[in-house]
Amino acid sequence: MSKVAAHVEEIIQPILETLNYELVDVEYVKEGSDYYLRIAIDKDGGVDLNDCAIASEKISEVMDKEDPIKEPYFMDVSSPGAERPLKKEKDYLNAIDQPVFISLYEPVEGDKEWLGTLKEVTEESITLEVKIKTRTKNVTLPREKIAKARRSVML
Repeated sequence: MSKVAAHVEEIIQPILETLNYELVDVEYVKEGSDYYLRIAIDKDGGVDLNDCAIASEKISEVMDKEDPIKEPYFMDVSSPGAERPLKKEKDYLNAIDQPVFISLYEPVEGDKEWLGTLKEVTEESITLEVKIKTRTKNVTLPREKIAKARRSVML
């Protein structure tokens, strides 16, 4: 996570907690000549457009006051969607027995991308049950090799 994203997360976490929203992800990126601050929120039962608007208004107030980002940027507050990123330990634990997509920094067993059912989570690794043609096998992926992880809508 970038320093800016980490700082923004620190600033907005208390606001979202008072609104009973969970902060899923903060991303600060440059695309072309524009900067984007993307914030994903959730709550039990999911968030709707009204929830995003309320959170956006409250976040904007504190961002204007704290001013942690010097360059102009676009802010987007949204739901994490069906393919929610797995960032925190509880995200992984909540995804056990669910389909997930994992992208790695370097290959494991010759592949950098894995799609399977999350079976086990430890501090050092995660284990996926994957289908290869007609058979099923377990693959253990070291946590330090995980570049991105998210839930998947299909297996």
